[in-house]
Amino acid sequence: MKPDIEAVVRGADLAGWESVEVEYGARSFPVLVPGGSRILEMNEVAPLLDPGARMRASLNAPIGSRTLPAILLSKGKPAAELTVCITTSDITRPVPYKGDSGILPPLLALLHEAGIRRENVTLLVGTGTHRPSSPAEKVAMFGEDVVAHYRIVDHVCDDAAALVDIGRTASGTEIHINRTFYEADVKIATALVESHFMAGASGGRKAVCPALVSRKTIERFHSAQFLDSPLATNLVLEGNPCHEEALEIALRCGVDFIVNTVLNRRLQLLEVFAGDLVLAHAKAVELLRGIVAIPVNEEYDVVLTHGGYVGINHYQIAKAAVNALPAVRPGGTIILAACERDDDPIGPLTYRTLLHLLKLQGPRGYMSTLLNPGWVFTKDQWEPQMWAKVLDKVGEEGLVYCSAVLSPKEHLIVPGRAGWDYLPADSPVDEMARARTMLQNAIVHAVKSPRRKGAAPRVAFIKEGPYAVPVRTPVAVRHEASQAVTAR
Repeated sequence: MKPDIEAVVRGADLAGWESVEVEYGARSFPVLVPGGSRILEMNEVAPLLDPGARMRASLNAPIGSRTLPAILLSKGKPAAELTVCITTSDITRPVPYKGDSGILPPLLALLHEAGIRRENVTLLVGTGTHRPSSPAEKVAMFGEDVVAHYRIVDHVCDDAAALVDIGRTASGTEIHINRTFYEADVKIATALVESHFMAGASGGRKAVCPALVSRKTIERFHSAQFLDSPLATNLVLEGNPCHEEALEIALRCGVDFIVNTVLNRRLQLLEVFAGDLVLAHAKAVELLRGIVAIPVNEEYDVVLTHGGYVGINHYQIAKAAVNALPAVRPGGTIILAACERDDDPIGPLTYRTLLHLLKLQGPRGYMSTLLNPGWVFTKDQWEPQMWAKVLDKVGEEGLVYCSAVLSPKEHLIVPGRAGWDYLPADSPVDEMARARTMLQNAIVHAVKSPRRKGAAPRVAFIKEGPYAVPVRTPVAVRHEASQAVTAR
């Protein structure tokens, strides 16, 4: 532990502090926070009692759309001659496809009852830039029966022969879309709807872009210019350039029907939204917003959060840090508990390289590089750009990254202050115990730091970490804008 930190921690009076439970991967541990700290937590929504029945009911009473049988009849040829392509997510998304409460059994049954032949149905795994799914992953996602009896293919963003050029978007993006999907008579898109810190929310149009487009199209979707917009953020659709680009591409492609689901953190089905690409997805986002959005009417000096189960590496943990931004004041402190479990606890080589560039140049320098006309788009550049947003608000010292997995040497390329700075020489050997110790000491130091001159900081804890989305209330934002005008 650094001497200045040790002096604060060892002399701290924690009387009146209260215990909170912090997630650590699939486990959790308690730490103390000052009494009266604000606990920011999501609304609890009960799962469906009969998810299978609700799935079938949603398919038969779609939102803003004709029923699937009616859509098939409108295609102008016998159902037995129609080709159907159903785009799915890959293994990285826990979409409920199989089983009694899954999407596929009732959807496929409905198609076949209307006369669609099994050999004319293709399941297309929307990989985006991800690797193809393995045979075992296909079974895990769809079940053995579906894998045995249906054609299942993976999208490959670099396979020019498997793509078709359908023009440009209004912003000038070249649209290269998966040929199998585009040429199918009936196009069905399925997905999970959850908050997305770039596109506002997943699902809907994202099952087409970025899931089924070329690498070049994806590069535009993830471009520094799009992501630099303040509207390219959680739960924002209107004016969000990522959302608008993806929606334009999906509409151009001609999606006939979608099936979107909303799950709770225990992966239980909360609701199903089937029907029109725009209207059904909007209803799903409306429900999602009511669950994950946490109104905050002030910014806090210290915000504690965690990477959750989804935070398998530093790349994925960016979501937790970005989600905390609306809750923390400029120059404040974000303390993040990380539990990396991936084979590479930081992320791909390209990500490591760009992360180091961010560490060396700082957020403004990194963004200047990405926006330079001579810069060549590089895979994974968007995730360090998200970390740059964090550093731009709280600074390098304002981000405390508590990981007992990353070594002190690895921290040389990771933005923020390392949790190792808060560990005493006699720190625990057990990984989780070390993480708990560094996190607790980081909280104590942030609250009791001499620079606060005895003033008690405002502290908040985001209970659900990356799953929750603190949202500034309009009243608070207007008040701060008024104060800024008065100050000028």
